[in-house]
Formats: sequence, structure tokens, C-alpha cells
Amino acid sequence: MRPRWWDEAAGELARRDRVMKRLVRRHPGASLKRRNDAFTALARAITGQQISVKAADAIWSRCVAAHGSATRLRAFPRLDPARVAALAPTDLRELGYSERKAAYVIDLASHFASGRLDPRAWKGMDDDAIIEALVAVRGVGRWTAEMFLMFHELRPDVLPVDDLGLRKGVSVHYRDGVAMSADEVRAFGERWRPWRSAATWYLWRSLDPKPIEY
Repeated sequence: MRPRWWDEAAGELARRDRVMKRLVRRHPGASLKRRNDAFTALARAITGQQISVKAADAIWSRCVAAHGSATRLRAFPRLDPARVAALAPTDLRELGYSERKAAYVIDLASHFASGRLDPRAWKGMDDDAIIEALVAVRGVGRWTAEMFLMFHELRPDVLPVDDLGLRKGVSVHYRDGVAMSADEVRAFGERWRPWRSAATWYLWRSLDPKPIEY
């Protein structure tokens, strides 16, 4: 699913910012895209924390093969939180999860299965309120919550200042390679409001032509 606001965001960023104008032209028609339901997206994000993309993809593939489901109407396999909540940590350990991550994924599943996390309520909540709800779950930090807001909730104005890719992109394109702190990037990113998610995405793509997906 492509954000409804993407074309407006890309157009405004290109008009305001010469660097963004160049990056938008370099990636015509490309955008953020939603791929999964809320629980599956967050479980996938936890799976990939602090390990290589290759390792994360291998573990995740085993997980969805063992516990996921897919249909003709659903292009990407999904996990049922009630089913995952009923698993023992050893069930996930056998797939390659660390003991800690196995506990995190099962705890996340219990939050969804019990209704403590209810995606239906999020439409009426602002970004900070959703982040606060998510980081209360074991294994979900602010960065993971921000990625979720961008790639699943498709929120238009998220600026993940602790993300190294974003900071590198700003450094390369705006500061001749001089590193910037998180606070400096936060202040610098004010120029992109209310489309900071799109600006972040274009800076990521400038460093890696492969689309970023979560």
C-alpha cells in the first residue's frame, strides 16, 4: 500500500529543497509501502535487531514457514498473535532466535492477543502516543517504534534522528561529509515538516538503491 500523501510530499520537498529535488527525480514513482499487518511488522522488526540482514531474513523465513500463513489475497505471510503467544520460547529458539528475542516476540504476541495493543485505536492517536504505547513492550525501542510508524502506519512526519542511515545521508548531502549529532539532525530536519518521513526515505535511498522495507 502506497501512502496517499506521497505525491504531495515529494512535490513540496522538491520545490523547497534543491537536494530533495535531485533525489525525488532520481526515484520517480518509488515510495514507502506497507507490507504486513501490525503484529507481523513489529515481530519482523524485532527479529532483525542487532543482526545482519541475511541472518534476519533466514530466521524470519523459518518463522513464517513454521508459524505463518499466506493466501492468494495476502501477498506476504502473516503471523497470528494468538498462535505465537501460545508458543514456548524453545519453539522460536529452534528457528534461530536468541533466548531474549524469543521472549520479546512472544511477549509482543501476548500484547496483541490480549488487546493491550489495539491497532484500531491508533488512528485517533498522535505519533508520540503510539510510540509511548509501543516502547512499553519488551524489545521495542524508540527506533523500532519510529520504523513502525513510517512503514506500517504510513505516518508522514517521522524523523528517526538516532538512525545512522539518516544521519549519514544528511552529512553526505548537506554537510560535505561532516558528521552531525542526533540533536543537530533534529533541528536541521525542521525544514522538511510536515513530510519528514518522505525526506528520510529519500536520504536512505540515496545511500542504498534497494528499497527499504519493514
